[in-house]
Amino acid sequence: MPLDPVHDLGLRLIKKALDEAGHKTILLPPDLSLDEILKRAAEQKHLDYILVSRTIGYGAAEILARFMDLAEATGLRKKTKIAVGGMGIDVKLAAELGFDAGFPSTTTPDQALSYIENRGRLFQNSRQTRIIRNKTDLTKGFSYKFHQDRTQQLLEDIADQILSWAKNKTSPGIERARIKEEILLCEKKGRSSDSSKIKHLRTRYLDLCDPEIAHSYLGQNLPSRTWKIPAQRVKNFQRHIRKLCSQLTLRNPIFLSQNPRLFVQIGSGSPLMDIVHMKICEAWGADGVITICPSSSARHEGLLNGLLNHEGDGTLLTFQNLLLIKKFMAKGTLWGIRAHRGLNSPEAVLYAGLAKADLTKLNFFYGSLGAGTDPARLVVDTLESIRLSAKFGIPFDVPSNDELGGIPTPMSFAGLLVMTKVALRLGAKPILKPLFCYSPWIILNEYMLDNYVDFNAAKIKALRAIVDAPLWVGEPAGFMTHTEDRIQSAVTTALHIELARSLAVQAVTIASTDEAYSRGVINLNPRLDSMKAVEATHRFLGQNQISPSPKADIWAEYLISKIDEILSSARERKDFIRCLHEGIFGGPNEGVYPGRAGRNTIREKA
Repeated sequence: MPLDPVHDLGLRLIKKALDEAGHKTILLPPDLSLDEILKRAAEQKHLDYILVSRTIGYGAAEILARFMDLAEATGLRKKTKIAVGGMGIDVKLAAELGFDAGFPSTTTPDQALSYIENRGRLFQNSRQTRIIRNKTDLTKGFSYKFHQDRTQQLLEDIADQILSWAKNKTSPGIERARIKEEILLCEKKGRSSDSSKIKHLRTRYLDLCDPEIAHSYLGQNLPSRTWKIPAQRVKNFQRHIRKLCSQLTLRNPIFLSQNPRLFVQIGSGSPLMDIVHMKICEAWGADGVITICPSSSARHEGLLNGLLNHEGDGTLLTFQNLLLIKKFMAKGTLWGIRAHRGLNSPEAVLYAGLAKADLTKLNFFYGSLGAGTDPARLVVDTLESIRLSAKFGIPFDVPSNDELGGIPTPMSFAGLLVMTKVALRLGAKPILKPLFCYSPWIILNEYMLDNYVDFNAAKIKALRAIVDAPLWVGEPAGFMTHTEDRIQSAVTTALHIELARSLAVQAVTIASTDEAYSRGVINLNPRLDSMKAVEATHRFLGQNQISPSPKADIWAEYLISKIDEILSSARERKDFIRCLHEGIFGGPNEGVYPGRAGRNTIREKA
């Protein structure tokens, strides 16, 4: 019933949902007095619920309170649950006025139906069977065929150089991953006879780690800004998160069964906070999450152990942290684990495989020309990581590095294509990840002086003209177009996502509206800003598209020709590591320098 002189649209929508679900409903007109409403209610022999609609305005709270007083006085309150909803209504206000439940104006008919069918429990998902979350294989249906013979041959030759050079090489990172796999296998079997073997393997593992990592295993101090999560806190958290999960309504994915699949980044520093963010994003329609690890851990030999918090830019990749996150992940949620930047890539991919992740992230160009790792070391480690991704059947995305470092897009894309060819040679499935961003190179060359549409569209057109492979826009979409204004940030994120949808890419990644400027822990409200903006913008456009101008085709041709020149130069060098040091794929002129972490740690296999 509407306690409103005019408006009853919300109640009519709810009545329709209730009727379709088989419930008997009576919708009262919007101009009845309180006495008339209570008289009508008293005439019903079996009245389980009264749903009241009212827009909060001058005197509205007093009217609602008066209604509840009368319901109490007539005895109706004892036998009937009464809920209120409308503009300005929330759970707290409803409770203060004496109602059993309160629904804001954003309440869906499904949520109201859920309240009825779950006997007055708020926000249960009574239509769970209607919301089907099936995991999507982002690589399905792609041939990975290169459309231009010359490009194909250039990439084959470069891949030959890389694989031939690395054939008999290994590194501490590769050896640690193999030892760790043995340790985890023995621990899984749980046989007491394996205890001495595990001890021996752990000693070998720690011999290959940096001292501060090894010390943590031996019960000494953890690295700075890192601490163990107490067991009781984990126990309490699991109880609270299960309660939260029982109260969340799982929404349909924002793009339903269509592409792109929508990913969010999680990496708060705490696996517990990551789980909360993950569950909220799942409820709001995200298709997947990407676990981001700290950039500092990429420069240390070895990964830590245990359930750990970290104060910094990412969540520590411990096997225990990952297993806890996986435990609370919805079955249909896609999960990616970042492994592309440093000295622990093989072990990170091993963890991804054993923790049942769906995706990982690898690119030796990115980590060696923008993240501080020695090029030779990262090439060797990445090849092993690619083999592991193939072994576990985990596709990996190849992130472009034309962002803060300033690497020109053609150089970045030449790197994506080399990674793609090498991955195919090793039996893996790569996903190309061009970045929709306002990068330094683009700024300097004024490619986005008029709009953000054309050059980003040119990126997709160029890659599609070269190879039949899946494309994923990230990380995140709209990078460097965001400001500290959360509204502006949400809007530009949503528009970039709609551009990606219009270009029919397979996946996209969004950030919180304060991700680049939070100066601390990212909270839920800015994260939901982005989700809501994407949802609202997609509702506005529907199946309509953002169409680039003819400039996009001109720039796509330019990118293709420059990529060809770069690949030709790389092949002529006949020394891939030299190419990375000499700037063929980006160097000091572009603001990037070959990394040094892990230098001189490669050795020939025994």
